[in-house]
Amino acid sequence: MSLTSDPPLARTSAEPEDYGALKVVPVRHPWRWVAVTVTAVLLAQFVHGLATNSGWEWEVFAEFFTAEVILKAVWVTLQLTFYGTALGFALGIVLAFMRLSASPFLKAVSFAYIWAFRSIPLIVQLLFWFNLAYLYKELEFGIPFGPGFFSFDTMGLVGAMSAAVLGLALHQAAYAAEIVRGGVLSVDSGQLEAAAALGIPRLRQIRRIVLPQAMRSILPNAANEVISLFKGTSIVSVMAIGELFYQVQVIYGRNGRVVPLLMVATAWYILLTTALSVLQYYVERHFAKGSTR
Repeated sequence: MSLTSDPPLARTSAEPEDYGALKVVPVRHPWRWVAVTVTAVLLAQFVHGLATNSGWEWEVFAEFFTAEVILKAVWVTLQLTFYGTALGFALGIVLAFMRLSASPFLKAVSFAYIWAFRSIPLIVQLLFWFNLAYLYKELEFGIPFGPGFFSFDTMGLVGAMSAAVLGLALHQAAYAAEIVRGGVLSVDSGQLEAAAALGIPRLRQIRRIVLPQAMRSILPNAANEVISLFKGTSIVSVMAIGELFYQVQVIYGRNGRVVPLLMVATAWYILLTTALSVLQYYVERHFAKGSTR
């Protein structure tokens, strides 16, 4: 019995011999172009309105945008942001590691602080610190429940600016603590175990192993909090502190030019927020070295 192989399959006429000869037809996206057209028209109308509507009073905007009183107010806003951020995150780091500690007491204190300061509105906290002298005429330092060695008059110690910085920092610390704690927890615990096996001291483990890796998770959320705090400084206007928003209110209260003065504040907030975002980008890029993302 002879074995015969199947005859080769004949190439059908429908199959092309050269795939390079195929005509490539791009996918049509008609609704995408409709969306682009509608968006472009709306954007053009908005820009046209900004340029032609006399209600914006751009000449008043140009007059006050770089006025000395506005520049001083911008400086006060930056000071509030810097001190609130620096003190808030310094305290937040302490609270985060208290929350991560093995001590039930430290965990409870940290949790209670975060719970309280995230629950109370910022404006209430600011007004409380502003009126601290009403509750405590002086602060005394000495032996607990015993005699005091020296004291401070709270009326002179806690002024409007000090109360604003204190309120912003304590409020910011509650959020910073959770951001730092989340970043530390994102680091693989096996790395700490390996570092401990190599005999690396605990403090050096945190400083050289944990924090550099945790910063990748901490930075985006921390930058958002800093930007929110920068814009949130406008709330201290209730304490008559001469920051940007308060100063704008004072000026348009005198001359009645509400819209252009609000645009002055808006432009400064946008400008400085953009600068903070650019700084965030470069800091994140620095800590992302060696990452596969």
